[in-house]
Amino acid sequence: MRGEVALRVAGEMLVLRPSFAALVAAEGEVGPLFALVERAAAGRLGLGEMVALFWHCLREPAPMTRDDFAEGVAAGGLAAATPVLRVLVGQILAGR
Repeated sequence: MRGEVALRVAGEMLVLRPSFAALVAAEGEVGPLFALVERAAAGRLGLGEMVALFWHCLREPAPMTRDDFAEGVAAGGLAAATPVLRVLVGQILAGR
């Protein structure tokens, strides 16, 4: 579906979808989305911020705790997470 992107975390294929509610929740945790997008574009987005955005954008509840999710994202590496981040940021900027 448009706006969705899959991410494998700890062997689970999870779908992320940047819905309005998800983005509001992420913004409540990491601050304004425009600033987050600017940090991402400048290569200054922290791992914790990226994980928070991913967590809030999960289409379905994760079959793991948030701590396990964060560890799984980190274990999967930035090479796997960066394309997912790119899609989410693109959707945030483009809207639906």
